[in-house]
Amino acid sequence: MLEAVEGNIHQRLCALLDEHRARYRVMAHEAVGQCEAVSAIRGTALGQGAKALVCKVKGNGVNQHVLAILAADRQADLASLARHIGKASLASPAEVDALTACVFGAIPPFSFHPALRLVADPLLFERFPQIAFNAGRLDRSIILDTEDYLHIARPEIATFRRLS
Repeated sequence: MLEAVEGNIHQRLCALLDEHRARYRVMAHEAVGQCEAVSAIRGTALGQGAKALVCKVKGNGVNQHVLAILAADRQADLASLARHIGKASLASPAEVDALTACVFGAIPPFSFHPALRLVADPLLFERFPQIAFNAGRLDRSIILDTEDYLHIARPEIATFRRLS
């Protein structure tokens, strides 16, 4: 059984960004979890959105959970992620809750749980100077400087988007 991450994720995230003097802004909006709808509300491009998937990874001596981050206008290729790490599948709702303390659609691209490995697809950082994401709540978004995100979160970079 996984030990649950504790604390208010939105507050922890803002404190982390403030601590690192990140260039960001918080936007309050209607509670929306769908990428297309929240991008329209934010006034950002769909490709700026950081979509977060909690995956369970096994194989190659690995048995862990991964927070896989990719651009919201792309779909994940779990087989590509598996080639990088091991066999990948989506985590159960109980695992997502324990590892992120967030509802689906509100998971930020940061890991606050020691058992949750952070992996990001590089396309998210190549097209826009800022990324956008729901910030631990469906009714709050953060628009964050891309370079600040990479510096603070330090995700492992791996291409795992569907290339079709």
